[in-house]
Amino acid sequence: MTMTDPIADMLTRIRNANKARNEYADIPASKLKLEMIRLLKGEGFIEDFKIVEASPQGFVRVFLKYAAGGERVIRGLRRVSTPGSRRYVGKKEIPRTLGGLGIAILTTPKGVMTDAQARKEGIGGELLCTVW
Repeated sequence: MTMTDPIADMLTRIRNANKARNEYADIPASKLKLEMIRLLKGEGFIEDFKIVEASPQGFVRVFLKYAAGGERVIRGLRRVSTPGSRRYVGKKEIPRTLGGLGIAILTTPKGVMTDAQARKEGIGGELLCTVW
């Protein structure tokens, strides 16, 4: 069986590991997923990640982050643009997730970036997902 939406699969793996309060989630590696994981780390949603070389594809081990009392840092992840229904936004239509408390991840002509970075650059793109 081929996977039709690897991004949704990645978000589901993180969501499930987070719900189960696991220390980490293993995700099959790809350039796009790696860029998204880098953004999650940069925005403080995950502790760290490690690329594990294994044939043929390798995977990324994402270490989840929890606050002092075991409180989850990632409250929610939602896939916005899907292979069946792509969602593109112009620079003026980039949504604010939870009034700026969360982030939206976009693919733009200048690479993968958060909603704030895209607004600053003045470019739109495909709205991949929102994280809060």
